[in-house]
Amino acid sequence: MKNLSLAFAPRLYAQFRWMAALSVALLVGCAAPKPPVPGAPPWALTHWTAQDQIAWHEVQFPAKSPTLYSLDTQAPPNSQGQRTALKADAHESASMLRTAVRIEPGNLAHVSFSWLVPALIDKADMAHRDLDDSPVRVVLAFEGDRSTFSPKNAMLNELARLVTGEEMPYATLMYVWCNQRPVGSVIHNPRTDRIRKIVVESGAQGLEQWRSYERDIRADFVQAFGEAPGALVGIGLMTDSDNTHSNTVAWYGPIALR
Repeated sequence: MKNLSLAFAPRLYAQFRWMAALSVALLVGCAAPKPPVPGAPPWALTHWTAQDQIAWHEVQFPAKSPTLYSLDTQAPPNSQGQRTALKADAHESASMLRTAVRIEPGNLAHVSFSWLVPALIDKADMAHRDLDDSPVRVVLAFEGDRSTFSPKNAMLNELARLVTGEEMPYATLMYVWCNQRPVGSVIHNPRTDRIRKIVVESGAQGLEQWRSYERDIRADFVQAFGEAPGALVGIGLMTDSDNTHSNTVAWYGPIALR
C-alpha cells in the first residue's frame, strides 16, 4: 500500500495542481474587505472604471499562459452602441480576476451581470477535464463545513493548503455559457464536485449580443448543491481556452450584488 501511494503521488499532484491554484483565486485574498458604508450594501456594483478595477486582482495559474484582461471603451464587433466593458482575450490561456466579498447567508440575494460573446469554443466541454474551457464564467465562492468533505475533496483541500497556504472554498458556483447543454443544467466539475456550474446560456443563439442576467444566489446554490449556502466570500470572472488550445474573446459588463 505504501509503494502504491508513493507511485500515485505524482499523478495526484499533477491532477490537483490546477485546483490548488484555483482555490487561491476564489478565496478572500490578502486584505479583509472594508466595512460597508452605513445604509449601503456590503458590495454593490462594478461598472468597470479604472477605480473599480483596483478592487479586482488577477490570479495566474501554474504552467498556464494568462488571459489578457483590459478595460475597453470601444463597442465590441457587431454590438449596438459604445460602452465601457472588461475585455478578456484568451490565447490558449487561463487566468482569473477575483475580488473579496463577505456576505452572510441571511443577506444573500441576487447577482446581476452581463457579457458579450462573439463565438463559442468549438471543442469545449465543461464536463470533460481535458476540454473544460469557456468564453465566459462568473464565479462565486462560499464558506462551509469542510469536515463534511469526501476523502478525495479532503485530500484536495489539504494539497491546496500545502501548495498555496490557503484552503479551497467549501463550494464554488459558476454561471457559464455551454455549447450544447440546456439552460438550467448543472455541470459537476470533472476534478471535484465542490465546483458546480449552472448553464445560463446555451448554443449559438445570443452570440454577438449583450446578454444580461439576474440570478437568485440562494436558489441557484440549493439547485446546484442540494443544501443552503454559507457566506459568500469571493467573486470572480474567468475566460479560458488552454485545454482546447484555442483562442477566444469576450466582454463583461457591470456586475452587482443586490
